[in-house]
Amino acid sequence: MKRKLPASGRASFLALPVVLLTFGLAGCGGGEHAAAVTAAPPVPVQMAVAVQKDMPRLIDSIGNVQSLRTVAIKSQVDGIIAQIHFREGDEVKAGDVLVSLDRRPFENGLSIARADLANARAEADQAAKDADRYTHLDQKEAISKEQLAQVQTKAETSRAQVQAKEAAVANAELQLSYAEIHAPIAGRTGQLLLHEGALVKANDVNQSIVTLNQLAPVSVAFAVPEDTLGAIRAALAAGGVTVAVSQSEAGLARTEGKLEFVDNAVDVSTGTVTLKAIFPNADHALWPGQFVHTESEVGIDRGAVVIPTSAIQTGQTGSQVFVVKPDHSVDLRPVKILRTVGDSALITEGVKGGETVVTDGQLRLVPGTKVEARTIAGVAAAQPGTATP
Repeated sequence: MKRKLPASGRASFLALPVVLLTFGLAGCGGGEHAAAVTAAPPVPVQMAVAVQKDMPRLIDSIGNVQSLRTVAIKSQVDGIIAQIHFREGDEVKAGDVLVSLDRRPFENGLSIARADLANARAEADQAAKDADRYTHLDQKEAISKEQLAQVQTKAETSRAQVQAKEAAVANAELQLSYAEIHAPIAGRTGQLLLHEGALVKANDVNQSIVTLNQLAPVSVAFAVPEDTLGAIRAALAAGGVTVAVSQSEAGLARTEGKLEFVDNAVDVSTGTVTLKAIFPNADHALWPGQFVHTESEVGIDRGAVVIPTSAIQTGQTGSQVFVVKPDHSVDLRPVKILRTVGDSALITEGVKGGETVVTDGQLRLVPGTKVEARTIAGVAAAQPGTATP
């Protein structure tokens, strides 16, 4: 007598061959299928090629353009302005006439001084003749010694009066020359503060006629931290410090500056030292009072390996970068950074020139991960072993 299996038992028994068949099929092509399942696609990243080149050592600061010479034009005598010989903003040369005062009072003073001189000379001539006559009379003992002394004293006094009158004439001529005010330096005139008909006073401390600024050459004054003073002094001793200035808003860039002045003390309130660089400024691109960005070159690192700062990651042991190997897998290496310049870092150990580093996408990477270069709008992707344009 046959025993019947329960329904559930029959279902399990019938399913067993199906399961075994499934395992059998899986075992037949297992190697290829497992490889297809475990192989991960390359991780898209941004790359850059390490470049070996000379890198200048720069000290950045903010500077202020200053005129080398600034002169407030004033009158040396009291007078009335008769004529202005320039317009505001004109370029003038040293010696050019800027302002003419009314000459008549000074010409009259000179005429009076010359008349006084002529009178003094006439009196001196007469006194000299009297002295000669009385000397002859004294030799004949026709006069007293006292009379001779009086006549000789008068002759000496007359000669002294002539010298005084000659000095008065020279002073009057000098006063007349002050009626014309000349430019003491070459430069650019500023705003005219007094006009024709205005009364000017001699050396008025409260009022000047115009201010004259020298524009070529000019200086740029800037302050640097005191801890850079040693590098600056060493560079000066080695041959000089080149200073470049720029202003992005105005499209200004000048690189021909030479450091000429280092202040003799550190400002204790700011911990900075004031420096001044001289620029030829023949085109007057630098304007007094203008603020500019300055870069002082104090040396050059020859053959430095340079990578973007975005490639550097901070790990438990310090700075590190992902280096892309020729097979497109990445290797995590520790690096030593000499210094950073803007968006670039100078590497002394860990990366060689020509090697490719990952600059973006590091969060998805581990050593051995395959990567591929990706591009963003306007930027070409770097390939391992090739330099970016």
